Amino acid sequence: MVLTDISVIKSLLARHGFTFSKAMGQNFLINPSVCPRMAEEGGAEKGTGVLEIGPGIGVLTAQLARRAEKVAAVELDGRLLPILAETLSEFQNVEIIHGDVLKLDLAGLIESRFSGLRCVVCANLPYYITTPILMALLERRLPIESITVMVQREAAGRLCARPGERECGAVSAAVWYYSVPQKLFPVSRGSFLPAPEVDSSVIRLDVRKEPPVRPADEARMFQVVKAAFSQRRKTAANALSAGLGLPKAEILSLFSAMGIAQDVRAERMTLQNFSDLSDLLG
Repeated sequence: MVLTDISVIKSLLARHGFTFSKAMGQNFLINPSVCPRMAEEGGAEKGTGVLEIGPGIGVLTAQLARRAEKVAAVELDGRLLPILAETLSEFQNVEIIHGDVLKLDLAGLIESRFSGLRCVVCANLPYYITTPILMALLERRLPIESITVMVQREAAGRLCARPGERECGAVSAAVWYYSVPQKLFPVSRGSFLPAPEVDSSVIRLDVRKEPPVRPADEARMFQVVKAAFSQRRKTAANALSAGLGLPKAEILSLFSAMGIAQDVRAERMTLQNFSDLSDLLG
């Protein structure tokens, strides 16, 4: 069964009475070159267990299963379970888990399914929930080596932007704190059924063993980061003053002590700046 053939897909879905859900952001890949490349560059190989999120009809899952030791694919939409049972019937190393990835005990899942294996994540994420899923994977400090995902092209730019670059935002700072991100390759909107309104990009986040900075209080640092980016049209000092409920003069005094320009904007601040500032603010 060629799962990237439109006629095959339509016949398969019709046989199971399946209709696409816009609310779930369902777009199935029909470009035959994308999933093999994602699996290869995502690190699916012997000795690895792959956690997939949102397998759809199993196009990427099949490519992962051909390369990895084991694949555990988490699917929220119960309507897809009988379809996946059919499309992946040839693979003995695939387990489909019906559930919400944001509510599952992922640490327990990885430990029980991938014992003795290196673990990577590879997924074509629903665009509406990309950031919450990535942050959940990173913040929980799961035993995973990398996260390879397809996201909207603009989101890829934000997620991979270094602190100090114009596109950087609060999520960029968090991504760089927990990982080293890179863009792998673009994917056009015509690669999907139905076609989304935007183009996509595949990115990989190589998870850090240790963060690049050492704030005294990690949660406080991210509170500072969030406040700094909360009003992007304003200077960081103004945004921090409003977001943290502190006098602007106090913020400017700390900037002066740190050698930071008084009119700096949040996207020009480094992770070290945020770490140092959060330590000074206590």
